[in-house]
Amino acid sequence: MPLKRPGLYLIAVLALVLRVLPTPRTIDDAYITFRYARNLLAGVGFVYNPGEHVLGTTTPLYTVLMATAARVSGSQDYPWLALFVNALADAATCVLLAIMGDRFSGRASVGIAASLLWAVAPMSVTFAIGGMETSIFIFLLVLCATFYLFRHARLAMFTAGLILLTRPDGALFVGPLILNLAWRRWQGRIWPWREVGLFLLALTPWAIFATLYFGSPVPHSIAAKALAYRLPPEAALVRLLQHYGTPFFEHLWLGRFWPLIGFALYAALCAIGSLAAVRHDSRAWPVVIYPGLYFATFAIANPLIFRWYLAPPLPFYFLLILSGLAKLADDLKRMKDEGRFARMTSGFSQFILHPREAAFILFIPVSFFLLTSLNAWTPYPDHGPDRPAPEMAWHKLELLYEQVGRELAPRVNAQTVIAAGDVGALGYFSNARILDTVGLMSPEASAYYPLDPALYVINYAVPPQLILDKQPDYVVLLEVYGRNGLFIDSRFAVQYTLVQQIPTDIYGSTAMLVYARRPVAGDAGR
Repeated sequence: MPLKRPGLYLIAVLALVLRVLPTPRTIDDAYITFRYARNLLAGVGFVYNPGEHVLGTTTPLYTVLMATAARVSGSQDYPWLALFVNALADAATCVLLAIMGDRFSGRASVGIAASLLWAVAPMSVTFAIGGMETSIFIFLLVLCATFYLFRHARLAMFTAGLILLTRPDGALFVGPLILNLAWRRWQGRIWPWREVGLFLLALTPWAIFATLYFGSPVPHSIAAKALAYRLPPEAALVRLLQHYGTPFFEHLWLGRFWPLIGFALYAALCAIGSLAAVRHDSRAWPVVIYPGLYFATFAIANPLIFRWYLAPPLPFYFLLILSGLAKLADDLKRMKDEGRFARMTSGFSQFILHPREAAFILFIPVSFFLLTSLNAWTPYPDHGPDRPAPEMAWHKLELLYEQVGRELAPRVNAQTVIAAGDVGALGYFSNARILDTVGLMSPEASAYYPLDPALYVINYAVPPQLILDKQPDYVVLLEVYGRNGLFIDSRFAVQYTLVQQIPTDIYGSTAMLVYARRPVAGDAGR
């Protein structure tokens, strides 16, 4: 069993070190969760803005976990709390990947290789140090798959309920597992009462609370994002093709044409690995189809693909790729043992096929994947803490909003309203009431979408009429969000004055702009 391998614990320690080393580099959406957790712990309620019962977070379980961590530790430093929780979750995921990979493929080497690659994966580290729920979500996915493959159906179903409380798109993983369980129980004429009961035990308390408290257990942010962002119909497909073609960041060495080559290569390896896994254990098919189902669903739905949307299928994708390589290695070894290479005089083929185990043949591609993953790290990031970190752990925008939020904090109170398109860091550090122009935390904003396409420079633009109608005290936006609309509206120019301008080229902007509302008659009681 992998648990008896000391090297596995070294991998878990490596995962911990590689997440603590960069220190927090918090992503904007994580600050939204932190503010919900902070308000919950302070007794204000499960709210973003006090008094507004809006479910703007898609991760209630992680929100409660953050509030609990703060209460137990006595610390209000949510970025560091999240980093420690996520680092522990990723270390546990590495252990589970080795266990599950062994069971999944019948080869201990596949599980160990997947574990090592996940420990150093930039996609994993970035969102662990970014404070997102991704590490907990993936831990639960892998834990559920492990329970399922080891025939612990009840534990798997309870974990499945927790998965849905962590992120709604967990249904893409949970759905096939439930269908497979139901089918097998139906064949045996046994109704899975206990499994269903444990699944509902995990979900029902939150569903009842959310329905009574928010009006619905479905996060408002899902519908808001669908309305606010404007994308070409192929945007998600292209992004997913690039991602699935470069799971180990090989393109940084192999060039811009590699994603297409890589996608074809990995699709073939996944097909081989999938067939091998299902032949090894017919129950494995719900786990096997997850990366492909995830790809197809998001490609068809075509949402704006945020970076953290790309991480969940990766551990399973790693396992399928490695299982395909291991199957090819086994087939080559068998061909050699059967004498099919007798006519080959090259010593090279004998050298490659000599090992007693296919694990040795895996060493070369796994070493390459490991090196390309490490190549996607930088020892000296150009912003944030001067500590080694993945190149993709980019948070310049969050640092700008943090700067503005800290500067506004002394000038605002609980009644001050700040309008913004990115509300996480700004809301967390200013602690003001936020008018979320995307609509995640402010449902009233959704009524102003869809917008005239002429207002868009990139995939998002602020509705001018929303600002004019709601009259927030401050407006904090990247220039590109209002270039073709709000900032050229003469009514806005009359009512607001520019009080701060921070040069930046983020998203093609010229600056981060801070506007204050000009005082008018009647403001004294505002």
